[in-house]
Amino acid sequence: MHTPIVPSISEAGTPDSTARPAPELTVVIPTFNERRNVAQIVESLRRVLADCDWEVVFADDDSPDGTATQVRSIGERDSRVRCIRRIGRRGLAGACIEGMLTSQARYIAIMDADLQHDETLLVSMLEQLRKGDVDLVVATRYLDGKATSGLTAKRSLISRGSNVIAQKLLGVSLTDPMSGFFMIRRDSFEDVAPKLSSQGFKILLDIAMSTHGTLRVAELPYKFRDRLHGESKLDAKAAIDFAALIIGKLSHDTLSYRFVLFCLVGLTGIAVHMSALQLAVQAGGLGFVYAQALATSIAITWNFILNNAITYRDRRLTGWRFWIGLLEFQLICGVGAISNVGVASLLYSAESNWWLAGILGAIIGTAWNYMVSAVFVWRI
Repeated sequence: MHTPIVPSISEAGTPDSTARPAPELTVVIPTFNERRNVAQIVESLRRVLADCDWEVVFADDDSPDGTATQVRSIGERDSRVRCIRRIGRRGLAGACIEGMLTSQARYIAIMDADLQHDETLLVSMLEQLRKGDVDLVVATRYLDGKATSGLTAKRSLISRGSNVIAQKLLGVSLTDPMSGFFMIRRDSFEDVAPKLSSQGFKILLDIAMSTHGTLRVAELPYKFRDRLHGESKLDAKAAIDFAALIIGKLSHDTLSYRFVLFCLVGLTGIAVHMSALQLAVQAGGLGFVYAQALATSIAITWNFILNNAITYRDRRLTGWRFWIGLLEFQLICGVGAISNVGVASLLYSAESNWWLAGILGAIIGTAWNYMVSAVFVWRI
């Protein structure tokens, strides 16, 4: 005879004297190769948040420098320090979202591991949220109209340019929508979480765009410090991520973030194709047909490598799977090219409009390449 499972007293809802409530604040810190900064961050949080009930979650992208091991070593002695080791998944936004979704706290803060964010501001952020009339508090580098230290001339130009694009094109009212330092009510985050992209590198911008101005926001100025250890993650991939996010939001998420990335990578492939074709014909002396075939293969290989590194970095293929995936991608794109030509030819014969036929054929070919490669190469 089946014996029903009787819940324990604590499961039935009666208070358990040994139970410990969730902390008031969870600080989520995404990391990749930040081992040398971990101990200093934890010690700073202990000092600054001494009068608060808090925890810190390091969401680590399986750093080869042993960041996760360092966090766990500290966590063995301090239960407020936790680590999420993300194996086979990459990306700052995804790490932030995953870390935030593990929280049971009333408030969640996001800050970088590079020691450039002023952790003392966490107390002021928390005080703002406790008042109950604010949902999101953003640490801004530009509230007074002047950038603070810690930014090189190049990074300052990129940061300001990105802010202008976000403000003008998307109507984001934040003075620093590219900030990676903010605190939000957990219930507000839970509401918007399903709309956020796990790709990309600026989760605050995604939150601001996805909530359409419904969040009550406060901004606090802070001094952006110089990096002591590690390397900046701002690179060409970040620029492509930013462009994909902007295009996706301008389309009101009609175009998926990953599809936009796939198309942007394809645009770079056109440049590679034409360069390879020119070299093959002019420097290599190949006939056009052979040169075109070679250039096409090179461009497809380029697209595969970039898509593997950027578009599907959370499902990145390595080892023997990389080479099998490359072969599969070549075959899929070959069929896509045939589809492109076939559809374009049919449309041209019906409408005699060469540019429309060409564009629609290219769209069909790109859609085929994206959908089929997602399923068979990266197993989405």
